[in-house]
Amino acid sequence: MARGRLWGLGVGPGDPELITVKALRLLRASPVVAYLVAKGKKGNAFSIIEEHLRPEQTMLPLVFPVTTEYLAPPLSYESIIASFYDAAARDIAGHLDEGRDVAVICEGDPFFYGSFMYLHDRLADRYETEVVPGICSVLAGASVLGAPLAYRNQSLAILSGVLPEAELETRLRQSDAAAIMKLGANFDKARRVVTRLGLADRALYIERATMDNQRSLPLAEVDPKSVPYFAMILIPGERWQGNEPAVSPSRGKLAVIGLGPGDAAWMTPEARAALDGARDILGYETYVRMAGPYRPDQTIHPSDNREEMDRARHALDLAAEGKSVALVSSGDPGIFAMAAAVMEALHDASNPAWGDVDVTIVPGVSAAQGAAARAGAPLGHDFCVISLSDNLKPWDVIERRLDFAATADLAMALYNPVSRARPWQLGRAIEIIRTHRAPETPVVLGRDVGRPDEKMRIIKLIDLTPDQVDMRTVILIGSSTTQIFAHGAQQFAYTPRWYGKKP
Repeated sequence: MARGRLWGLGVGPGDPELITVKALRLLRASPVVAYLVAKGKKGNAFSIIEEHLRPEQTMLPLVFPVTTEYLAPPLSYESIIASFYDAAARDIAGHLDEGRDVAVICEGDPFFYGSFMYLHDRLADRYETEVVPGICSVLAGASVLGAPLAYRNQSLAILSGVLPEAELETRLRQSDAAAIMKLGANFDKARRVVTRLGLADRALYIERATMDNQRSLPLAEVDPKSVPYFAMILIPGERWQGNEPAVSPSRGKLAVIGLGPGDAAWMTPEARAALDGARDILGYETYVRMAGPYRPDQTIHPSDNREEMDRARHALDLAAEGKSVALVSSGDPGIFAMAAAVMEALHDASNPAWGDVDVTIVPGVSAAQGAAARAGAPLGHDFCVISLSDNLKPWDVIERRLDFAATADLAMALYNPVSRARPWQLGRAIEIIRTHRAPETPVVLGRDVGRPDEKMRIIKLIDLTPDQVDMRTVILIGSSTTQIFAHGAQQFAYTPRWYGKKP
């Protein structure tokens, strides 16, 4: 017996007249019509095609066991919904094995946030399958609102309202035009982001586009409690008048990104999204390599580590041309890194075009934080961070700060401890600290933290010598309360939250 064929039919956003001719032909010809639906509901997709069904057709409702991703433990949405799709695929396969064609109807387009894609993954490698595209809700909403989405070379982003707020903001900031979907309980978060980015005047709200209960409102007037899942915020691109490219004067974007110490797992989602959204990536060559791999359409601009100001100005120049630019630093960009250089360049304002550049600083896990986490919690109380580099500040200033910090009994993170051009400064710093700290004071040495060659040591201040350290090492020196203890095979250092007498 010949097997049946599987059709994935996009039936459009809601208006029955927006079904394609091909989808309607295959729908009428299929002996079995399957549709996904919530318990006790008819379902939007079924309502769209109901008038076109024939009495002899078999209806196969696939009833979702849950309709929300937020379930109290120990329930798991992912496992429950995966089991549901497995069972639904078996039900459909039973008809296909008996030689009956099955049309699975999908609101909008089957492959655009469509549930059919999960059935396709389970069945398409075993049965002859064809997917018929449909008009998706984004295009329906834009048509209903009379809102052209993207002119000429503008880019359109489709964003999920489920994204964390920081990531949603980063992605929206990088887009010329956008549609934010899956609103419902996520509406308030999405509206905050849109307003914070100054896009509220362009933003349009619509729910259930082309359905009988369609509704659109000014964004500011929407009651968050009334927003359904099938609602979206559309942010059209800047209008093009026909004599200039469709690029907003403020389109140029510069994200100054902290990559973290080295391990890709320590890079934040916001940093990853900013990197993925950039076309030009600048930075010290080691850090540019660390941030890869890159797409073919991305251009990298590696440079020497001593060219911070030139690099900052270059990044701003590229962004002023309307480009999306990422300037990378290891660790956090605001800790002895490129954020300060960019701020200095902007303050000097040597290029008036920089005034139109949208600048974002994307934080990262610093080397001090990484080393502290590996060691336990040596920075668990008040601490300070001091660079021993005297390239940009006098050594006598560094000595005074070391003396004051040690006198104040602050735990310390020492950056840039030694280099070939600065071989003696660390020894002098150790002398100063030893005048205020006990010989048994814990010291953490973290070299290449978060990288393949990482080396961590916990020693005592009396044993610290400059030859144990290089430029890729961060030194954490404990306060008078910092402790060392063994935990199984591990050794930990921590500074208690209390000071003086333990509560």
